[in-house]
Amino acid sequence: MVAEADTVSVDGWDFSWLDGRATEARPSWGYQRLLADRLAAVESALDLETGGGEVLDGCPTLPPLTVATESWPPNVARASARLRPRGVAVVSTSDFPFADDVFDLVSSRHPVTTSWPDIARVLRPGGTYFSQQVGPASVFELVEFFLGEQPFSSRDSRNPSHAAAAATAAGFEVVDLRSESLRTEFFDIGAVVYFLRKVIWMVPGFTVEQYLPKLRELHELIERDGPFVAHTTRFLIEAHLIE
Repeated sequence: MVAEADTVSVDGWDFSWLDGRATEARPSWGYQRLLADRLAAVESALDLETGGGEVLDGCPTLPPLTVATESWPPNVARASARLRPRGVAVVSTSDFPFADDVFDLVSSRHPVTTSWPDIARVLRPGGTYFSQQVGPASVFELVEFFLGEQPFSSRDSRNPSHAAAAATAAGFEVVDLRSESLRTEFFDIGAVVYFLRKVIWMVPGFTVEQYLPKLRELHELIERDGPFVAHTTRFLIEAHLIE
């Protein structure tokens, strides 16, 4: 199981390889559906850190001007193949190489960071930032199994209140902010290896070789007690740029 999970491709943002091997409850709000509603109502949109473009491509109507950014080369190729036939410009960057006041909507699903001043600059006055983000201490039961107890600063770093404060400081009015804790289960050690290879910030620098003793320990725990249970945290934030 470990050898298979250590060699399978982790390109893109499709987790279907985990079907039957891990489960994660989804937030009740339905981010893609809400994003689709907003995309259908604007003339221009920017999707940041689009991954392989899966979420954006799942929205039936896209604005006449739609741009997506992605910085990881394998994902850039996947996003380009998926989105360019729909008229989306895919830009390989982690920056904001765009003029001021261009977009009606900026969106991002699970961004690594949120640069509120840059988002405010590229949005038109009255424009919207809409995002689903990873919340505090997400899947930390798994993180701390490998890394040990983490400091409060690490556990609290993605608190939604921090995002709301940063948005306000950048000139936004937060109109929606909600969060949920969601049950996540790993049914075998292969699922754990695949997850940690794909979600690289959970255990930075993770390799099977480095963590083989802990992987054996976790495998034995799952075999004895059943699925390893963790909790994913997510929050939804929508903010309007004050005119």
